[in-house]
Amino acid sequence: MSDIKKVVLAYSGGLDTSVIVKWLQETYGCEVVTFTADIGQGEEVEPARAKAQALGVKEIYIEDLREEFVRDYVYPMFRANTIYEGEYLLGTSIARPLIAKRLIEIANETGADAISHGATGKGNDQVRFELGAYALKPGVKVIAPWREWDLNSREKLMNYCEEHEIPVDFSKNKKKSPYSMDANLLHISYEGGVLEDPWTEAEEEMWRWSVSPEAAPDAPTYIELTFEKGDIVAIDGEALKPHEVLSRLNQVGGDNGIGRLDIVENRYVGMKSRGCYETPGGTIMLRARRAIESITLDREAAHLKDELMPKYAKVIYNGYWWSPERRMLQAAIDETQTYVNGVVRLKLYKGNAIVVGRQSEQSLFDESIATFEDDAGAYDQKDAEGFIKLNALRLRIAAGKGRSAD
Repeated sequence: MSDIKKVVLAYSGGLDTSVIVKWLQETYGCEVVTFTADIGQGEEVEPARAKAQALGVKEIYIEDLREEFVRDYVYPMFRANTIYEGEYLLGTSIARPLIAKRLIEIANETGADAISHGATGKGNDQVRFELGAYALKPGVKVIAPWREWDLNSREKLMNYCEEHEIPVDFSKNKKKSPYSMDANLLHISYEGGVLEDPWTEAEEEMWRWSVSPEAAPDAPTYIELTFEKGDIVAIDGEALKPHEVLSRLNQVGGDNGIGRLDIVENRYVGMKSRGCYETPGGTIMLRARRAIESITLDREAAHLKDELMPKYAKVIYNGYWWSPERRMLQAAIDETQTYVNGVVRLKLYKGNAIVVGRQSEQSLFDESIATFEDDAGAYDQKDAEGFIKLNALRLRIAAGKGRSAD
């Protein structure tokens, strides 16, 4: 007899997690609590309630976490201008710590003995969910069905559904997307299908959030983004909540063909994986953030921040959001944002987010010094001679000793 009496499952209402509900009930003889989060995936989450009830679930959690997701996870991550391996904006990675946190909180509220998820044994998400869970509740039991069962194909899952009369929205005759997809307010990802060959171009009909750059409007769209302490608080002068900002930018960015990405990334579990991503709002945010920081951040602070960013990105990608190193890095990053205030104007045109203006009351850009015209003595160009000679001193000494510079 299993000592697991109650399990909290991250539940989408789809095929996999519906099977997991019944599998947990049968394999562990336990009660299942379902948790479904709305983090902006663009689909109704409420239908998951009826599906869970049909499976005999009595405790059902369905929560709108869009505001918390963007305010407490996406925005802090973007303060670092975070990208993984030079391209990926970490749309899937940044959602996992929030889901892990709520799984643990619900487990504590309901007196559950364990948590469960539908992540496969080949992916990064199993690591992210479980690292977060263990950081927040060290002794928690984690059940990962994909590492235990033999239902390793869609056909086997469908047969299990038929045998156990599991009500799901799929049938053998219903067309299903060939891609494995994950969506939230920051992005939508695509893996599998023809994408498993890195030489094959993604099909145009795959993309859901954006038009192709070729099909984007011939006239550019101009927008103005207002920043306070590094976060966007308004679009075109209209104050918006963080999740409203990202939703609005997704729409205008997608309309202009912005945010498509096709990459091969290095997963934490060791393999290389080809994926396509749509991150229209995040692409615009990153471009605008670098623009406002270019006039408000001190040079050395900006450069140090850029040096820290790859480490910070790796920490998030690998699932260490709740680690001491992430908190340490976050504190340093947030400290730099005190004066990152102002407005950035962008031109969105056929897949491009082009910065065309930036202004701030905290700007360190001094036109009287930077001008190519007469600066009225603001900058003495003769000072450059000593500056150059001092910085060349070690090079001159080495050359004088006969050390070749080539």
